[in-house]
Amino acid sequence: MRFCGILVVFILIMCVGCFRKRPEDKTKCPKVKAIRNFNIEDLLGQWYVIEYYASSEEALAYRCMRAEFTMSSLEEITMNFTYSFTDDPLNEQLLGNITWIIPNPIEPAHWTHSEDTYEGVYNTYVLDSDYISWALLLHCAEKSKVPRYLSSFIMSREPTLGINVISYLRDKLPRYDIDLSYMFNMTQHDCNATTLDSISPAILLNLDRPKEIGTRRHPMKHFHG
Repeated sequence: MRFCGILVVFILIMCVGCFRKRPEDKTKCPKVKAIRNFNIEDLLGQWYVIEYYASSEEALAYRCMRAEFTMSSLEEITMNFTYSFTDDPLNEQLLGNITWIIPNPIEPAHWTHSEDTYEGVYNTYVLDSDYISWALLLHCAEKSKVPRYLSSFIMSREPTLGINVISYLRDKLPRYDIDLSYMFNMTQHDCNATTLDSISPAILLNLDRPKEIGTRRHPMKHFHG
């Protein structure tokens, strides 16, 4: 009788092991729950990036990132953005842009972007937004045999955003394997650029400024490799 009891316990343990959730495949993008009843036209316009995450970065390299969303057609949305690097004493304002297509008009909160030098598709999801003050975006890209790339923006129509709203939006991210300890605050203060024309050549010559700034990748150019 005792042996039967031990056998039953053993079988139960084995069954639990069989039904355990399989480990997540970290090379594939997670299943994302985008915002429902999304109105893409209400998202258009200018935004400040308040917090930023990228799975390839352990320190924030950017500051003063601002974005403007426009649509050229019902199938395409473009983000033009400005940013500067945290280690640039001139705070030079650099420009970038990315254009997505909306593959399914029934799901306007899911956008895709392809690059000639990249195998696969760069997916962007609008996770949540009230349109008038805040929005949350998630980006994911896949490449065979290497971990997926994840990034996320918390955005605001103003240079600042209430801490309660930020906490509410951050709480949506861990389910997508985003480590909040690497979700960095993006400063929006002292963002006026210093033009090179306004600085004397003697000062420029002695300025300790990284030479490769112009060739660095921008915040939407993921490192995946």
